[in-house]
Amino acid sequence: MPTEYPPVSFHFRVRFTGKSELAGEIQFQSVSGLNVELQTETIKEGGENRFEHVVPVRSKYSDLILKRGVVKDSKVIAWCRKAIESLAIEPITLKVDLLNEEHNELVSWTVYHAWPKKWSVSDLNAEQSAILIETLELNYNYFEVNHSPSG
Repeated sequence: MPTEYPPVSFHFRVRFTGKSELAGEIQFQSVSGLNVELQTETIKEGGENRFEHVVPVRSKYSDLILKRGVVKDSKVIAWCRKAIESLAIEPITLKVDLLNEEHNELVSWTVYHAWPKKWSVSDLNAEQSAILIETLELNYNYFEVNHSPSG
């Protein structure tokens, strides 16, 4: 019988499932942008001045932002640089898995048609003792959420 508790957000992995050469890079410091918003349109009705009709139009997904310490010889960054520098866009599918204490999936988000939009590194600052962080910003079409039966 599974224990009922709120899961922690710090035990996760990112898997690049759409390109085999990217499969080994799963460690990231943070993932953000797994959200969707319903866009609306306002319609004014003639003769009705008390309110306007607000109707749903489409779903809009935010950019996915992945952060980690800079990694030497990264296949993910090579894929990103190829897209940004040469406009050689190769969309992929990736999965973000929230894990339990046994490293099993509790929830997973499958992100479809992701491609690099931006790559950056944190500021270099001699006055701070901080890890150099690279940020990868991905555009994507949509994601699906899967709740694991074990979770």
